[in-house]
Amino acid sequence: MLRHFIYSREGVLSLIVLVMFFGVGAINPDFISLSNSISIFNDTSILIMLALGQMMVILTRCIDLSVAANVAFTGMVVAMVNRYFPDINMAFLILLSLLIGAFLGAINGLFVWLLKVPSIVITLGTMSIYRGSTFLLSDGAWVNSHQMSASFIALPRFEILSMPVLGWMAIAAIIIVFWAMKFSVWGRNFYSAGGNPMAAFYSGVNVGKVQFYAFLVSGTLAGLCGYLWVSRFAVAYVDVANGFELQVVAACVIGGISIVGGVGTVVGCVIGALFIGVVNNALPIIGVSPFWQMAISGLVIIIAVIANASSDKNKARIILRKSDESADSAQVN
Repeated sequence: MLRHFIYSREGVLSLIVLVMFFGVGAINPDFISLSNSISIFNDTSILIMLALGQMMVILTRCIDLSVAANVAFTGMVVAMVNRYFPDINMAFLILLSLLIGAFLGAINGLFVWLLKVPSIVITLGTMSIYRGSTFLLSDGAWVNSHQMSASFIALPRFEILSMPVLGWMAIAAIIIVFWAMKFSVWGRNFYSAGGNPMAAFYSGVNVGKVQFYAFLVSGTLAGLCGYLWVSRFAVAYVDVANGFELQVVAACVIGGISIVGGVGTVVGCVIGALFIGVVNNALPIIGVSPFWQMAISGLVIIIAVIANASSDKNKARIILRKSDESADSAQVN
């Protein structure tokens, strides 16, 4: 099993991440310290959680471009509720963020499932709607740290075993999604719905319903990340996470999630997010301007898509070759 992982896409990507990590560490030894490693993982935690939700959507041959706008809207709502009701229970605010995110994700899912609207079209539309709603809700004003309660800001920063709660939430999300995708029928349906929708339909899988669930999960995680984002940075404003959907999609594609659906793993998705996290933290150290980060992310996406397409073609050739060999064997017999 270890040998298989080493030669897999996830293994190669892990090696690349480690080479980058220790390569930058050779320039600045503090980069590979335990505290900085935890900091990098913590910085990448929101990206990991959003990428896990996006992974489910992409597996079903869809895409969710509204996740960052969902983060902004949900974050603004919970920040404003906390501003006007500073003594409100934190559990309620977290539940509220989950419900709002799920509702926004469900809107996308219903359009895709019931009205058969292409996911890229509906999520482009809802992305603008959610951003606009954030502006209308706040009237363009910010909610700053002095307007937030201490408990609202402190929760994601609270450390357990030297790691902030934010990082532990990401670990919990990884474990839950990994188990669901690996061992539950519900999780395996995402692969069958995206890998071969027609075969999935004839085997009793409601493809549209599976796509709806994918958007629901993506929206729910985005809602949670909305609270985590504004509380961690102690500010809520209209442009929160603006353009962050690019990095979310990049994490999935880099991690080997096929844009044509049905192929990808939770491990690959997480490693793809960590790849971006290491790159974003390493660029300032090696003297690359932060303004190049988006351009670099776009270039990496293109390379990853080309690699995925090449891999898909190779797999198709192998399947055809095996089919031909089987046919020849049958004729001989």
